[in-house]
Amino acid sequence: MRPDAEDRPVSLSSTDISPTARRILERPAAVHTPWTEPASEEQLTRWEDVARRVGEQLAADAVERDAAGRQPSAELRLLKESGLVNLLIPREFGGEGAVWEAGLRAVRVLSRYDASIAQLLAYHYANVSAAAFYGGEEVQERLFRASAAGSWIWGDAVNPVDPAFTLTPDDAGEGFILNGRKRFCTGASVGEVTLVNAEIAEGPLAGATAAFIVDRERPGVGFDEAWDSLGQRLSASGGVAYDDVRITPEDLVGPVGEIPFSTLVTPLIQLAFSNLYLGVAEGALLRGREITLARRNSWFLSPAADYAHDPYVERLYGDLVAKLKAGLALADQLNRRSARYLGLGGQLTAAQRGEYAVEVASLKIVATEVGLDTTQRVFEATGASSATPGTGLDLFWRNVRTHTLHDPVDYKRAEVGIHFLRGELQPISLYT
Repeated sequence: MRPDAEDRPVSLSSTDISPTARRILERPAAVHTPWTEPASEEQLTRWEDVARRVGEQLAADAVERDAAGRQPSAELRLLKESGLVNLLIPREFGGEGAVWEAGLRAVRVLSRYDASIAQLLAYHYANVSAAAFYGGEEVQERLFRASAAGSWIWGDAVNPVDPAFTLTPDDAGEGFILNGRKRFCTGASVGEVTLVNAEIAEGPLAGATAAFIVDRERPGVGFDEAWDSLGQRLSASGGVAYDDVRITPEDLVGPVGEIPFSTLVTPLIQLAFSNLYLGVAEGALLRGREITLARRNSWFLSPAADYAHDPYVERLYGDLVAKLKAGLALADQLNRRSARYLGLGGQLTAAQRGEYAVEVASLKIVATEVGLDTTQRVFEATGASSATPGTGLDLFWRNVRTHTLHDPVDYKRAEVGIHFLRGELQPISLYT
């Protein structure tokens, strides 16, 4: 996809396909966005409080659950019962009617307590939003209503660096047959539905990329649940396999094309990642403070009576807190600006989308560095006795170390530098 693509209709040649599939996959580029206003302070406060209450419940046994590494079924029930799952779905379709800014803040708060579950929530927000990014009003109403009514968790199988899926028209000319495997699919094994992007391999729509959903229990769907990573162990990010899975016209969300509004999904998920890293850093500092305040005595060369009064420990926390605050301020600014770009809908230009993506890339650099630096340096204040699994301090580092490898941050540095030097934007993708 080209970074300078303008808003224009998707034109597909189709003769041998059902009328429903044709209507969805050949829909005009007109955009109907449900997120047109910035979040109110009441909305932000409400959902931060909800995320905090859920997070406090998760924190009670976070270390034990991480060690067990089981599928996070009980954790996701908490998200559903809290209303966080339906947060972005408009009220008229049964949802909570909040906006992306509130969702991003909720992800950040939840990350203080359990980054794996916060990751699942972040991906869910991006995936359920596909109904608006790719679908017309008819599709949005149908999918949003069904999702809200069932409190669906949306997983995804869209990783573009994995082997591609094969999507071919079925013999009846009604729908498609899906085959293929992907190794990393967050939420697919635990969500009610999985968002899939696949290029149609043959037939009258060959070459078009379709977005569609597949429910977890459908015949031919299988999962590799052996997700055994250093961190983010409860994010249900194992593989998925599709063997002759039937895709009906009702499963289709819409065409994946170059409309700037639909490609906002990339800076938004990168923004969610940044909020996640900063939330993990907040959690590590809060836990580190607890451990430090409980430490007795001090280093034998220290002039202080205890570690909490040691000048080097004070300096260390001051440095970490100051850098975190800077990252949080930038995140808050870009979280709020999401409403501006989402609200433009079909009026959003490729240049505006590209400028926002570069700003989000800047935050991703900062958040990655703050997250990694905070979660490893806090051990300098808490001492050797804190380097045991029982303290839970290692979980923060393992989580942020694992997820920051999702896509190389050096390419974000290059993205920002290239734009600064030559004003160039990177090709639009699911990473840029």
